[in-house]
Amino acid sequence: MKIAVIDGQGGGLGKTIIERIRKSLDGSIEIIALGTNAYATANMVKSGASEGASGENAICFCCKNAKLDCIIGPIGIVCPNSMLGEVTPVIAEAVFSAECRKYLIPFNKHGLYIPGVKDMQINDFIEEIINEIKSS
Repeated sequence: MKIAVIDGQGGGLGKTIIERIRKSLDGSIEIIALGTNAYATANMVKSGASEGASGENAICFCCKNAKLDCIIGPIGIVCPNSMLGEVTPVIAEAVFSAECRKYLIPFNKHGLYIPGVKDMQINDFIEEIINEIKSS
């Protein structure tokens, strides 16, 4: 299985996701850390990603050509100009158009309100994603 974890800014969410995947799933899973910047990518690679790449071109290339089974990241990865502009419209389009399952972790920020998720913690979302991957 090949999973892409996409994050930006400091890569903290991506780091947590990768650590939890490594702890919970088969070690043969390939995890590609895709950061909107080099700092986010470096933090995700340190947490156990198989490899990493940074920037718009790398993210778009992998979404189209890496034969991914799934993409995991914050909901902002499909929202143009999110993460203080780190997610470009081109990145958002590439992620949304990727031919794989996308697991998007919701954040009630920037005028987005997602009903039904206000009582869930980030770790609950990550656990739910891991359970879904295990069952697929």
